Amino acid sequence: MSDSAEASGCFMKWKYSRRFTFLKQADKNITVICKLCPGEKKLSAAVNSTSNLLKHLTRQHRQSLLSEPSSLSMDNTAATPAKQPKLDFTSATQKVSEGELKKMIAGYVVEEMLPLRTVESPSFRCILNKIPVCGKKAALPDRKMFSTYLDKCYADMEMELKGTFESLEYISTTADIWTSHNKSFLGMTAHWIDPSTFVRGHAALACKRVRGRRTYDVIGNEIEQVHSAYGLNSKVTATVTDNGSNFIKAFRMFQKSDSDEESEEDEEVTFTDVEQTLSTESEGQFSLPPHLRCASHTLNLIFHDVEKWLQANEAKFIYRSATSKCSAMWTKANCSSVASELVDNFFKKKLIVPVSTRWNSFHDTLSRITDIPLAELNTVCTQFGIKCFTDREYLFLKEYCIVLKPLTVALDILQGEENCYFGILLPTLEILMSRTLALQDELKLTASLPDIIVKAIKVRFSSMMDNKEALLAAVTLPKFKLRWIREEEKKDMVRAMLTTECRGLSLEDQQPAQDHKNPADSTDDFFSFEEDDCTYSAETEVMEYLKSAGSELGVLSQFPRIKAISLRYNTATPSSAPVERLFSLGNLVLTPRRNRLSSERFERLTLMRYNNFFKNNTAK
Repeated sequence: MSDSAEASGCFMKWKYSRRFTFLKQADKNITVICKLCPGEKKLSAAVNSTSNLLKHLTRQHRQSLLSEPSSLSMDNTAATPAKQPKLDFTSATQKVSEGELKKMIAGYVVEEMLPLRTVESPSFRCILNKIPVCGKKAALPDRKMFSTYLDKCYADMEMELKGTFESLEYISTTADIWTSHNKSFLGMTAHWIDPSTFVRGHAALACKRVRGRRTYDVIGNEIEQVHSAYGLNSKVTATVTDNGSNFIKAFRMFQKSDSDEESEEDEEVTFTDVEQTLSTESEGQFSLPPHLRCASHTLNLIFHDVEKWLQANEAKFIYRSATSKCSAMWTKANCSSVASELVDNFFKKKLIVPVSTRWNSFHDTLSRITDIPLAELNTVCTQFGIKCFTDREYLFLKEYCIVLKPLTVALDILQGEENCYFGILLPTLEILMSRTLALQDELKLTASLPDIIVKAIKVRFSSMMDNKEALLAAVTLPKFKLRWIREEEKKDMVRAMLTTECRGLSLEDQQPAQDHKNPADSTDDFFSFEEDDCTYSAETEVMEYLKSAGSELGVLSQFPRIKAISLRYNTATPSSAPVERLFSLGNLVLTPRRNRLSSERFERLTLMRYNNFFKNNTAK
């Protein structure tokens, strides 16, 4: 009787004991009946543990216990953790304002690149009617009202960009022309570095329609108009474009040189006919910023140099036979569903089809083929009815991919945007050449190919190898400094160049302070050697910077002159890949089903989507 009372007392202390009826105790076990189960469900548990009973409740009667405030919480004897309860949306009563609802609708349509008629869709309006709105519920916007609201949002975005640009000293741009659906568009993006946080910022400036012939004067005028619209004429450090002849000629004709500025002061006064001047268009009526050619596009041209060499060399026969068999394979797999299934069954992955405008896709295609063992590759060739690869051809393809692998890595680096600066260009080229030459000893069929690649790099980038802006941009990146330069003479030259640049900045900074000095202090300043002091401080700052540790841009905060130099020369991107990403986004907006979309509406939708206007404002 006492044991039964002791067991009953231990059981009754349990918080879920009311769910059971105690029957008896046998040795170290007790027997109970579950009140929640139909009939008389008998359960057994240990005298000093209720884990079996708790498992029964969680598995069979979980929904009945969710209403309890401390349901499924376990004591020290429980071993099974409770599962997370399902979310209940029936109690959600939070209301939104009418303005927030409009912004959410606009964000959904723009971010998902949906047609504007989405707001008039009955199914979409049915969803909107279920959203509780504060105050009196206004009528849902139709397409015209929604277009007007988007115009207002676009104006707000322009004002935000102009406000951002006013606070910046250095900005770079990229430009290119894109054709789709028999329409030509000029795209431009802006890039900058926040001087306080060193965070890279970017935004799309234009994706405007260009009518008529895309000659150099038309391109130059359009670029100047975009710069003027945002007040960037005096802030743009460089504009990056591809190697198109029309872009190159536009900047050659309209770029303002230092000699032009000096000659303006010495020119004699001449009288001209005002009416004739206003009625005729002069080529010198506007000027463009400094021009940089896209490094990625130039690296793509190196592939053509390599291909020309392979076609004219003794390796042309094996190159043609190997690549023709590869072309036959991916063409067969891409055009036939049966062949594609056969490739999936054998290789467990698909073959890549190269893109004509991107050379690295050709390398990736050959790499995918050479990753397959030769025996399996020839088995599929037999199934396709294609001539099998020989050992020599297979070895040639493997060596070809090995030699050109560093080139693909360099392309990916230079096409970056978030952490990609102009100073990355020269270190990337130096490492690319050294790593390509290092592969020469392990090659058999393509032993002379590394020399051809390095020679092509030196020829294509001859204007950049000793370029002052490129050298200063590289040395003022803490990640590189002088580590990427091998020759000691060149290190000394770049160090002296950086010191001279810092010395010039220090003189300019102290010049305004002299204008406000008291004339009475002129005697005391007569024997001051300010230039020597500035020279010493500039040299000291350069030496301390080169000795400093850390590879992040935040290190530049300790060196104000070097920070100013780095912000000026590293603002530009080494390639025009950002504006091509803008065109890729525009291709998703300007679909064949939206052929009635006006050029102005297309530009606004694309720019708001690229700049993530609604997403950034929602986050705020």
